[in-house]
Amino acid sequence: MTESDFIAALRALAVDPAARGLADDAAVLEFGGETLVLTHDVLVEGVHVLPASDPADIAWKLVAVNLSDLAAKGAEPVGILLGHMLGDGDERFLQGLHAVLDAYGVPLLGGDTVKGGAQRSWGVTALGRATHIPAPSRSGAQVGDGVFVTGTLGAAMLGHAALTGGAEADTIAYLRPTPLLAEGRALAPLVSAMMDVSDGVLLDAWRLASASGVTLELDSAAIPVADEARRGECLRWGDDYQLLFTAPADAALPVAASRIGTVAAHDSGVLRLDGHPLSPDDGLGYTHG
Repeated sequence: MTESDFIAALRALAVDPAARGLADDAAVLEFGGETLVLTHDVLVEGVHVLPASDPADIAWKLVAVNLSDLAAKGAEPVGILLGHMLGDGDERFLQGLHAVLDAYGVPLLGGDTVKGGAQRSWGVTALGRATHIPAPSRSGAQVGDGVFVTGTLGAAMLGHAALTGGAEADTIAYLRPTPLLAEGRALAPLVSAMMDVSDGVLLDAWRLASASGVTLELDSAAIPVADEARRGECLRWGDDYQLLFTAPADAALPVAASRIGTVAAHDSGVLRLDGHPLSPDDGLGYTHG
């Protein structure tokens, strides 16, 4: 089964409203007068992190990508649960874990440790508290809204290239991404839909449009990229953890963001780039097969 096939099959089990049909960045659970946000991500050695990565960087990235999902819901982190496969460099992993938890004021609440094979993997469940109700979803984009993205896309790709091919570029965006927690909280009351960009802005835009039942009309020249000569790759590579969102076109945004398109009625395909329809079959971004 492909990743999309497997997730589609899981939807038959994810019947609780908190699961949001497995079509969102996180589960949103009403509990004891609070709205809780829960997410879980796994990093696999050789897939999401390079085999020779400093374990301190792995720990940072593991926590940061989960906090990024909370940011897309405008949530305030409450804590994390860690799943750790023991192996070489565990002391460095602990140093990186301490650094990222301290940087974002997030407590470690528990988890599990195991010992396994040569290829290691690590997981984190992040728990957050929604700061705005309803917590933003991927499914609320409205016809006439603007489509916006924070930051610059492709910086992680260039960092990866520097680590693997000797190209000169800053590697920090790839090794130690920044979850945009403050930006997510500021945007939550304003946006109609929001998600983080983890698998490429084109693929994630397609996902947001699909969840919302609309068409996103994107202008490629308006999308800020880290390398103009590799614009197409910057739009597809992923690992940027910027925020992609829709909001009223004339909204006064509380954070720096670029308008990259418009939400249209769903009568011209799910995603159009410079007027051309695109689908996941066109290689929009990263998927696990």
